[in-house]
This record gives sequence, C-alpha cells and structure tokens, in this order.
Amino acid sequence: MFRWARLLVLCLAAGSWLVLLGPLGVHAAGWVEARAGGVRPKLSADQIRAFVPASRGAFTFPPPYGSEAVRITDASDCPGGTDCVSSMGYAYWRNTNNHVGSDEMLIFLSLDRRKGGSGPTLFRYNKETHRVAKIGPLFNPTSKFTWDSAQGWYFSASLPSKLYLNDGPRLLRYDVVTGQFETVFDASGVWGNDKYIVNAHSSNDDAVHSASLKIQGTDEALGCLVYHERSRRFAFFGKLGEFEECALDKSGHWLLSQENIDGRYGADMRIFDLGTEREIGRVFHEEGGATRADLGYGYIVGDDAWNASPNATVTWVLGQQISRGPVVHANINWSLDAMHDRTHTNAKAGVPMEDQFACGSTADRGLGVENEITCVRLDGSDRQLIVAPTMSRLDAHGGQREFDKYPKGNLDITGEYFLWTTNLSGDRLDAFLVKVPSGSLY
Repeated sequence: MFRWARLLVLCLAAGSWLVLLGPLGVHAAGWVEARAGGVRPKLSADQIRAFVPASRGAFTFPPPYGSEAVRITDASDCPGGTDCVSSMGYAYWRNTNNHVGSDEMLIFLSLDRRKGGSGPTLFRYNKETHRVAKIGPLFNPTSKFTWDSAQGWYFSASLPSKLYLNDGPRLLRYDVVTGQFETVFDASGVWGNDKYIVNAHSSNDDAVHSASLKIQGTDEALGCLVYHERSRRFAFFGKLGEFEECALDKSGHWLLSQENIDGRYGADMRIFDLGTEREIGRVFHEEGGATRADLGYGYIVGDDAWNASPNATVTWVLGQQISRGPVVHANINWSLDAMHDRTHTNAKAGVPMEDQFACGSTADRGLGVENEITCVRLDGSDRQLIVAPTMSRLDAHGGQREFDKYPKGNLDITGEYFLWTTNLSGDRLDAFLVKVPSGSLY
C-alpha cells in the first residue's frame, strides 16, 4: 500500500498551531489546516521536473505535501510528445471504475486522435505494486468513438467494467473488457430523430438515468429527461428559463435542474422528487443556489456566489422541503478559489452527509497559492485537507484552451484516490493519481 504511515496534521487550535505526528521513520502525507491557514508559493516548472518522473509510475510529492502519487500518462502516449491528452471534463464524471475488492483499478482517458493519439484509451493501475499499464484503445480505429474527447463519459458506480457514453439520442453502456455495447435508452422513440442528449448522469445503483435533451441543428435545450431502467419508463421536466444542465443525486430519487428562471444573475436550482415527479422547490441564484455542483445521497455540494464568505462551498439538503446545510469551505480572501471544481463521486449510501467529504482543485494567476487539491468534510467544521499541488499554470501552453488548462479531476468510488489532468506548468497535459489521506479529516 502507499507509504504514508506518518501523518502530519496541522490545525489551528486556540490561536496557535498544533502539530500531531504519527509513527516516526516515514514521511507525512497531506495535512489539515483551518481556513485561516497560509498559502504556499507556486511550484516552478523546474521544481516540478525535479520530483515528477518522466515516465509513468509512482513518486512522492515533496514537503510540505508528502503525499504519494502516480503518473498515468507520459510523452510516449502522444507522437513526438505532443499535447494530445484531453482534459477529463467536469468533476462529477468518474474516470475510474469500481475497483472495490480488486488489486487493480481501471482508468479511462482520451488521447486526441487529431493530435496523433489513440482516442479513448484504457489504463490499469495496480494498487499493491503501484505499476501503471497502458492497456490500449477502447475502440477499433474505424469506430466513430475513437475521435471523441470522452468528456461526459463515466464509469458505472456499481458495475466494474461498464462505461456510460452518449451517442446522439442514445445512452449506451459499454463493457471495457468484452467490447460489447448495450443501449440503456433511446430518446428518439419518444421525442423524435431530431433530438440528442448531453450531460448524462446515473444513480449509483444504475437504475435511474438523466440527461439534457437538445434539438439537432439549433442545439436548443428543451429540458431534462429521466429514464427509469427497471420499469423502462421516461419522465420529462421541461425548462422554464435559460437551461444549463440537470443531474441526479446518487440515489436516483432527486433531480436538480439548473436554469435561469428569473432572468437575473445566473442559474437557479429547481428540485424534483422523482417518486412523485413533482417539483418540490426552487432556490434562486441570488438566494445561494449552488453552481458547479455535485450531488450525494439527498444533498447538493456546490458554489454559492452570493455568500458572505469568500468563494464559499455550501450544501443543500433535499426533502419535501429544501433546507440550507452548512458552509463547508471558504477561502481566506476573494482572490483565491481552492475548490473551483467540486467532486463528490465518492458519496456513500447510508452515511450521514456530515460524515462524508468532497474535494476540489484549481489553478489561478494570483501570487498566493490555492493551486492545490483540497478536500473538506461536509459538516461545516471549517477545516481543509491539503492533498497535493495541482502543478498547473493557466499561462503555460499545455492544454491550449483555458477551460482545459484547469486541473479538472474526480474522486474514485471509495474516496481514496483523486485523478486529474495538469499541464505541469509546461507544454502538454498529463494525468496523475494521488492517494487521499482522508482519515485525517475525522
């Protein structure tokens, strides 16, 4: 297992730093600090090259981080070392499989064929030996899917070899081991051949699925469809305002639709009970409606742009009434945004929200640093776990578009690992995996 037996925990107690050390003889792995904790200088490209291996494999982040990580991609994955690794996209789509009970984890990434890559590609990581193997392309070179960025695809939370991907009006489930497809649903049978779906989500038991429905040609969004796989039944929730996207909670019982209903400021929240298929409430953006959000079992974790605390991460609890939960993270000032992209793909059934955690990552151009992977417990305790530096710079060339330069990442199903893409302050994106020492949050 990862060598992180010595744990350095820093917390602000009674106005002074309290240092708690585990067994001696091995290095620290991340630390916990109060929101008032300091910022760290950004790592230069030369500093990064000093500890990141040129080839895929395990390494240790230098002090003060001390966390164990693995390089997944390297220059050999792209002809001539070009910038062909695609950004993983939003943080609520899981790029790692359900590896519980296995020594090995599967990871999918897309290596852009337009830049000489192999398209969507499967990797294998051995959790015991820390070896990474490139298994190869997920599809035959003649398949149209080899040209896809794979953004919006995601591994099933329960079926270890199953990957979800959208294909026009269809949501498909693809077995990465056998190479077999199955159609989960086809929206054209209900809404016509001129429609397509994007931004799909599935409940953790694979029984309920959602997607945004759009018109071919104009790309106009119509609203959100939900498909109940066991009963083979659709439901549809049409937009009221400017529609952005929709998502299920992990139980498949609640639906969040994000749309600008009042025409002011930004996306508002509409919440639906899928048991009754009725809208149970709305939270307007200016009332703290969450954006850049992920969902757990019956709750939402997201950004509150109107909160008095800087760049606050808030929670909303779903039920027959929508209630505001605690602020679970905020920055020391408005110029830093430590959890720009939030991931809670590690949500667990039957565990109270307050006993779970979410993570985020970011890059910024400021002099101070929050260019780090940060995790927070969802109980409002106002502590943050600093896991590792993202090693990303928005002014570096790697990633090309600014959207792709952000170190987007997601947690695995267990919450033990965080996978992200970074430009290493250089000329190409690459993917990395870090062990999350979340036990120090409890």
